[in-house]
Amino acid sequence: MNDLTKNPVMVTGATGYVAGWLIKQLLEMGCTVHACVRNPDDERKLAPLKSLTNEPQRLRFFKTDLLDEGSYQQAMKGCSVVFHTASPFTIIVDDPQRDLVDPAVKGTINVLNTVNDTPSVERVVLTSSVAAIYSDNIDALTLPKQTFTEEHWNEHSSLQHNPYAYSKTVAEKSAWQQVKKQRRWDLVVINPSFVVGPALGAAVTSDSFDVVKKLGDGTLKFGAPHTGIGLVDVQDVANAHIQAAIRPEAAGRYIVSALNSHLLEMADFLRPNYGTSYPLPKSKTPKFLAWLLGPMVGTTRKSISRNLGYSWKADNSKSKQELGIEYRSISEAINAMFAQLESNNQL
Repeated sequence: MNDLTKNPVMVTGATGYVAGWLIKQLLEMGCTVHACVRNPDDERKLAPLKSLTNEPQRLRFFKTDLLDEGSYQQAMKGCSVVFHTASPFTIIVDDPQRDLVDPAVKGTINVLNTVNDTPSVERVVLTSSVAAIYSDNIDALTLPKQTFTEEHWNEHSSLQHNPYAYSKTVAEKSAWQQVKKQRRWDLVVINPSFVVGPALGAAVTSDSFDVVKKLGDGTLKFGAPHTGIGLVDVQDVANAHIQAAIRPEAAGRYIVSALNSHLLEMADFLRPNYGTSYPLPKSKTPKFLAWLLGPMVGTTRKSISRNLGYSWKADNSKSKQELGIEYRSISEAINAMFAQLESNNQL
């Protein structure tokens, strides 16, 4: 096992949902973390991270920007591992190229160019997504056992169709292209499915929470679209990043997903605790209604036709065998997530 406590490690997008749990686990291991943030003076965003340790010298903040070339140089100095988690996660944007693709791709190239100039870095762990593996659930119909694996790539997304998935795909591909140009450092990629579980701190802004919020705020009270989805606990995603860093044999891509599920099952997980207090969906949305209402909530009819009624299935065996991941209960993660939304008066 590689010892991450010997040298600092760097985490981009440090105030993000996954990054917060990653930093928490790194600090608990005794690591020194260089946390990259856009505004190191934003006490509201940094407070949850600062509360994770009573040894402030082991958590240092650096001002960085995905689109500012060279801005990661100081933060990366002396680090042996770089965790690149920073990337936009939002579905509805005004300009997909500007708001999704440019930060994801140019940011990744910016970070990796700095890695090339930093001799201490031995490994980069990149947060990608299963969105880089597939575009729509219908894509699985032509696959063996109709199951996504690390061998598959998203070939159907574009700026016009599923631009978020497109941004994750081109960003990951650009990372693999970069790593082939040198031989000093290696790359391991984590491809999580839909991430659930509580956030660190009270500022809950991830799009993951928006989906869970819709289960309880009445948006889906007439039914949930029957669309397959993979689910994984945020703490397992953080752990997968660490395992990818400390295990010398870790290589390539890893699908990190605990459960092949769907929205109605997510509501079923919440029903025992919240079914009498919130209008959780109890049935599937009729296809005609989804077709009618989809565009009103930012879902195109093309996406509806390629996802509605289709299951989602992925093979997580590589993450279990090579990273040693033992997946947590999704029911517990979603209930903890919902409880946080409730306590924050966000429902």
